[in-house]
Amino acid sequence: MINHVWGLLAHPDREWQQIRREGETVGHFFAHHVAFLAAIPVVASLVGTTTFGWRFGGGEAHVLDLPTAVVLAVISYALIMAAVVAMGHVIHWLARRYPDRPSANRCILFAGYVATPMLLSGLVGFYPLVWLCAIAGIVGLAYSAYLLYTGIPSFLNIDQREGFIMSGSTLAIGVLVLEVLMATTVLMWGYGPELFG
Repeated sequence: MINHVWGLLAHPDREWQQIRREGETVGHFFAHHVAFLAAIPVVASLVGTTTFGWRFGGGEAHVLDLPTAVVLAVISYALIMAAVVAMGHVIHWLARRYPDRPSANRCILFAGYVATPMLLSGLVGFYPLVWLCAIAGIVGLAYSAYLLYTGIPSFLNIDQREGFIMSGSTLAIGVLVLEVLMATTVLMWGYGPELFG
């Protein structure tokens, strides 16, 4: 199902080459990789917020009722899927000046694989302490940045020097998208009853 997760974490250079050789379609990729991984932070947050509740510092926990949490989970899941597609199009747009410009579909695949560590870091949502989620998010983002840097030359076939410049631009835009996604998530999961109650 998600056969490249361990390879991307353990030996990304070799795994990028393997993924490139497979020629996976976007539909297959979303059904067998993104759909599963995007569910990790969503399900973890659903369970965590209905069982333990969000804790902002040492204050009282904000526990959500199940119907509200399900609505928020569906919205969060859709936002994650949309963010992967949006970042794929950003990467495709940034690659416009390279002679061997990768296709939009290849860029979407790349964006989804790069997001793997950030999606895995969503496991901490089972016990949603804001500081714990922030630390896990930073670790996930750092490893995603590494995957971005290693994957641009090997998967997108862009020269390493040029790839370094492109990875910096992509990372900057990706962090902006991530911040918007995180702010939306915190607002929804932290204040769901007030917003949707």
